[in-house]
Amino acid sequence: MSIRIFITGGTFDKEYNELTGELFFKETHLPEMLQRSRSNLDVTVRTLMMIDSLHMTEEDRDLIVHQCRNTPEDKIIITHGTDTMADTARIIAEKIKDKTIVLTGAMIPYKFGSSDGFFNLGSALAFVQTLQHGVYVAMNGRAFVANNVRKNKQTGQFEELK
Repeated sequence: MSIRIFITGGTFDKEYNELTGELFFKETHLPEMLQRSRSNLDVTVRTLMMIDSLHMTEEDRDLIVHQCRNTPEDKIIITHGTDTMADTARIIAEKIKDKTIVLTGAMIPYKFGSSDGFFNLGSALAFVQTLQHGVYVAMNGRAFVANNVRKNKQTGQFEELK
């Protein structure tokens, strides 16, 4: 079983500039995270973009859909910023039905050490292997169906739509 991981950026991969106090992108932390987790899964990682999801455009989402549709793997994880993750999941779900696609991310950058990203990545790897075809968001230890999830900005948690 082969799994494709597409990197799009988001808090997951942000770094902290100690001089300016700003967060920025340098490179993805996924290979390091997979190595630290001692994963022996057949995984291929590809960076599509390194942007904050608030800056993601329709063209960026079209690229994500195109890459998901055209990769030979039918099990895909997408790292994504949490602010618009549910939006991207819904768009992918409208266009791709024959693959298992799991979007995940982090509320705290991986490099901070206290990040939820490591846990969310592990959850996404488990969910992508076990869920049936469809598009999901894996956050907070749960897998949410793409058209039934939102980020609650007051609690910082993902939840089902009411």
